[in-house]
Amino acid sequence: MTEREYNECVRVYADNVYRFIVKNLRHEEDARDVVQSAFEKMWQHRDSIDYDKSKSYLFTVAYHQMIDHLRKSKRVHLKEEFAESTSIINRPVSNLKKVLEEALSRLSETQRSLVLLKDYEGYSYEEIGQITSLSESQVKVYLHRARIQLKNYLVSPENVL
Repeated sequence: MTEREYNECVRVYADNVYRFIVKNLRHEEDARDVVQSAFEKMWQHRDSIDYDKSKSYLFTVAYHQMIDHLRKSKRVHLKEEFAESTSIINRPVSNLKKVLEEALSRLSETQRSLVLLKDYEGYSYEEIGQITSLSESQVKVYLHRARIQLKNYLVSPENVL
């Protein structure tokens, strides 16, 4: 990949990668750090990256950086998250965006990422498998289970009202 092709990747894919990561992390500064490190890694390995596969490479690196970040932050914030979750039980959710965010937050990291990659970013099962290092059949199974969880949460009247 040439410097010009790299700059084109930044121009074309930066917003998509950032949107994907911020939807998963729900923290803008952390998302910026993850995206920046993904582009940095892409720059360091640009000589071995085929430009036609740069989007897949970028999302794969960003996904793995995000997982690493989530694992690190879980170790640090576990006690705080537990305290927050106990204080919001039975809190009514008043708008659709909050309901969807709450439904997505109940999914595992992998399931949430798969739903966002498929339904929000529009990737194929094969592309998602490459990004997440899962087989195509695993992607389909995990995505199916995630959608069932989302459906069960979203059709429950106490969660929507």
